[in-house]
Amino acid sequence: MGLSELLQLIKQASKEQVESSKPVAVMIGKVVSIAPLEIQLDQKLKLTEAFLVLTKAVVDYSVDLTVDHMTETHTHTHQYTDDSTTRTTQPHTHNHAYIGQKPFIMHNKLKVNEHVILLRVQGGQKYIVLDVVGGGTL
Repeated sequence: MGLSELLQLIKQASKEQVESSKPVAVMIGKVVSIAPLEIQLDQKLKLTEAFLVLTKAVVDYSVDLTVDHMTETHTHTHQYTDDSTTRTTQPHTHNHAYIGQKPFIMHNKLKVNEHVILLRVQGGQKYIVLDVVGGGTL
């Protein structure tokens, strides 16, 4: 092994040591498929679902919220026909209390072409998908 090759080997080992000491790396990826989920990091690297850890910010999920208010008031007038005579009922207003713990669905599921913020976990085996970038595109 020549001196040049030895220097190159030392440089590579140093670079790998520095990279391994970094706990995470922030990256931007683009969603290229939903089923199955695939995120493109660069021209060479496409991440499949096996390498991804999804946060609540990028999935649909249900949350229970406590509500305590009245519904809006609506006025209804009904018309009906009986034996060729049209009759109209008196106007009727309606509203009611909406109180208690109610389930709501948060629709955060990723969409194709959205850009996402990822954290590469040390070792590069897993990537945490943190959130969608701004309006979803760069």
